[in-house]
Amino acid sequence: MALPYTLSPRFNAPRLSSGILHKSIGPLRFSELTRGLAKSKFHQAPAAPLESSICTQSSVSHAQHELCESLSYYSQMLTIADIDPATAKTLVGITGPFLSAFGFLFILRIVMSWYPKLPVGKFPYVIVYAPTEPFLKVTRKVIPPLGGVDVTPVVWFGLVSFLNEILVGPQGLLVLLSQQV
Repeated sequence: MALPYTLSPRFNAPRLSSGILHKSIGPLRFSELTRGLAKSKFHQAPAAPLESSICTQSSVSHAQHELCESLSYYSQMLTIADIDPATAKTLVGITGPFLSAFGFLFILRIVMSWYPKLPVGKFPYVIVYAPTEPFLKVTRKVIPPLGGVDVTPVVWFGLVSFLNEILVGPQGLLVLLSQQV
């Protein structure tokens, strides 16, 4: 299990790992290091008061402590994107046609899946095949063909239609943001 040790700005992973490997950090030093992290005695100031309220239990192991501290730090850095109405209108103007075009391409791929011997490398078919195949190739690893019929274009058409409705539909998120005053 990989823990986000290197993501935490207060954690000196090379120093700790070399100390553990060379046995210069024994149980006492290791606990002092853990307490030092909890009290933020190291090279950076604490991220916020939330960190100290969540991560100060001395019974927590070092790995759990670091995970808790990293999650606390990055949850504080996470903010909700504030999009102004002009940007939302621009995004509606770009996202709407893009999702509609991909929806149409996936409908054509559904029809093309009924005829597996089509020359997909030749001109009229390559226009539909080239932009959609990277998505379908990855999805085929998860959803294999059922009864010899490739169902991945149907899955992607449903996903694109859902995104189209959620983002740029009549009550879509971007449309509502663009109508804000």
